[in-house]
Amino acid sequence: MQFRTRTRTALTAVLLATLALSGCSVLDDSNSASPAGQAEGGGGASEKADADVPYDVTPLLKPDKKYYGAALDGAPNSMKAVDTYTQMTGKQPNLLEYYAGWGDGFDASGVRKAWKEGALTLMSWEPFDTSLADIAAGESDAYIKKYATAVRKLNLPVVIDFADEFNGHWEKWGTKYTTPKDYVAAWRHIHDTFIELGASNVIWAWSPNIINPVKSVELKPYYPGDAYVDWVGLIGYWTLEEDNAFSSVFGPTIDEVRTFTKKPMLLLETAAMAGERRRADIRNLFAGVEADDNMLGFIWFNHKKRADWRLEASPLALKEFKRLAADDRFGFDVRKP
Repeated sequence: MQFRTRTRTALTAVLLATLALSGCSVLDDSNSASPAGQAEGGGGASEKADADVPYDVTPLLKPDKKYYGAALDGAPNSMKAVDTYTQMTGKQPNLLEYYAGWGDGFDASGVRKAWKEGALTLMSWEPFDTSLADIAAGESDAYIKKYATAVRKLNLPVVIDFADEFNGHWEKWGTKYTTPKDYVAAWRHIHDTFIELGASNVIWAWSPNIINPVKSVELKPYYPGDAYVDWVGLIGYWTLEEDNAFSSVFGPTIDEVRTFTKKPMLLLETAAMAGERRRADIRNLFAGVEADDNMLGFIWFNHKKRADWRLEASPLALKEFKRLAADDRFGFDVRKP
């Protein structure tokens, strides 16, 4: 969104046929991840065999409870901000969003740290210096393959949100710089490469900005297709210039998306401007997410970027947020969905 500056596919027979390419799913004894569906500990041949099976993300696609997420400085590479946020809001986030530029390596250490504390990670992958047409044409294949191999080796579930806010003119991969055809081709190429390498432990989140500021841009031409998308991640903020009803902020986008897919939705990035109205905005956030069975939860963008979106900027609103976050329907241990 222009108000801030950034920073399964189900397991199929084809996947099983490619597992020989992926090798062992652990990095080493000190940095190992538990195999899919298996508790930590134990050993022997059966554990080795299980380690070669990609983590089954199916239970995480639409859990019974809501995701209670946050985007925080330094997380998940450092969990200090997560601990502070947990103390501040009274509940630990179980979904942590972070940002990675195209060309960055996979943060396996951060993903592992978050998982150890019961949180899933969502990486917003931002192709600032590479065109989507070039990605689709295979110019970045060596990088994509290296990244997918690292994700597969770790063998923990991760969410990938590639080139979000594509329907905005403010992003380098947005409407001024690319076409829907190139966007879809790049998305599918990345996705297919991951699958070819056995990295089915990824949840793919397709994430438009809410259409309110860009009503003339149709979303459907940018949609890669249900076979390539697991979640629809909406990005939208409560600003003082607009009505603060949940239906006003997110309703038009939800209605448009529902004309071409029924995939579950997540408020992938949201917050409310500091000020007197923030308490009401927060109430509308929680109520709106709770009321929709197909709304998976939300990620609060707790940064000071163009506006001060941090909860601590408004003590009274923070108190209201903490009260609503205490609801048992928000948050759960992602290791036991």
